Amino acid sequence: MSLPPPDAHFHLRPVQLVDTPVGLDGQAARLAGGMQWFAAYELLAPKLRTTVPLADFPALLERVSSAQADRLQLLHTRITAPRAPIACGNRVLRLDQPLVAGILNCTPDSFSDGGTHGSDPEAIAAAGHRMAEAGAALIDVGGESTRPGAATVWEGDEIARVVPVIERLAASGTPVSIDTRKAAVMEAALAAGAHIVNDVAALLFDPRALEVVARAGCPVVLMHSPDPQSGGHARPGYRNVLTDVFDWLEQRIEAVVAGGVGRANILVDPGIGFGKSLAENLALLNGLAIFHGLGCPILLGASRKRMIGALANEAPADQRLGGSLTLALKGAETGAQLIRVHDVPETVQALRVWRGLRDTALAG
Repeated sequence: MSLPPPDAHFHLRPVQLVDTPVGLDGQAARLAGGMQWFAAYELLAPKLRTTVPLADFPALLERVSSAQADRLQLLHTRITAPRAPIACGNRVLRLDQPLVAGILNCTPDSFSDGGTHGSDPEAIAAAGHRMAEAGAALIDVGGESTRPGAATVWEGDEIARVVPVIERLAASGTPVSIDTRKAAVMEAALAAGAHIVNDVAALLFDPRALEVVARAGCPVVLMHSPDPQSGGHARPGYRNVLTDVFDWLEQRIEAVVAGGVGRANILVDPGIGFGKSLAENLALLNGLAIFHGLGCPILLGASRKRMIGALANEAPADQRLGGSLTLALKGAETGAQLIRVHDVPETVQALRVWRGLRDTALAG
């Protein structure tokens, strides 16, 4: 294998998943402390894409420059390190298996289920409780649509939509995340009992957002989009969407850590459907395991998205269950820790069967 110049920037993607590490000492490693094991890396650099068996990884470190060896070792450590559990009040989310986050929209214009639960906080919260009873580990509450072309909601209206719902869910001990880009909404939601901030703008839309999250000391999901300050749906030209999104998230993590947020409190989301073509979304999903190299839990949000309709005879949003389950299982297969979905009972069932398969394989 010929190597690129000593200043080339490397990425590692875990590949060759195996059913069990039994009998593979030194040849397989556990993926992010979860239920998947892998036997090789895909080594990526400009003009280089090659597969390196894990057994040959130590020899690779000796063949590259010291800076490159440090980079590869850091990526390997992050990829194989267990993810710390997330405290949500009296509940703890263990990240050694894929968990479901249920999407609870408090907005009349969501792309998939706008207005389904009406505008009554009691009715919306009841829908969230049903999701939790069906097996959702987390309820993701949002009061503003981020679909292409959606109007920005005034923060006062957004607060009025989400706070009464969050108060009812939190009172029952349900883990809650707030899906918002606005600092004032984050503050109000956290005060109402939300545990996690889920920001599609990666704390870049509102100048105060980073300060709010750092001061609260809460977990935060940083999602990639090409233009987080203006909606997230621009269409840039990616050189390689997989490594470009990785590098953007890596830089954003470092900036957020520098702003006072603990790295253990950061989750990442590659932003499926935000400023990506169908081919780019598919490349991100196929290569999702690369994002374990960031050392943070991965949230995958692909439920009912436009790409499913594009691949399935333009099925409308409420008829994309099969495609959504396929993408949820793809997330589980590649080690994503949180799967954000609309169809909670069906996804929970699919993941329980998937886990049964994994448990049996690991038991030998």
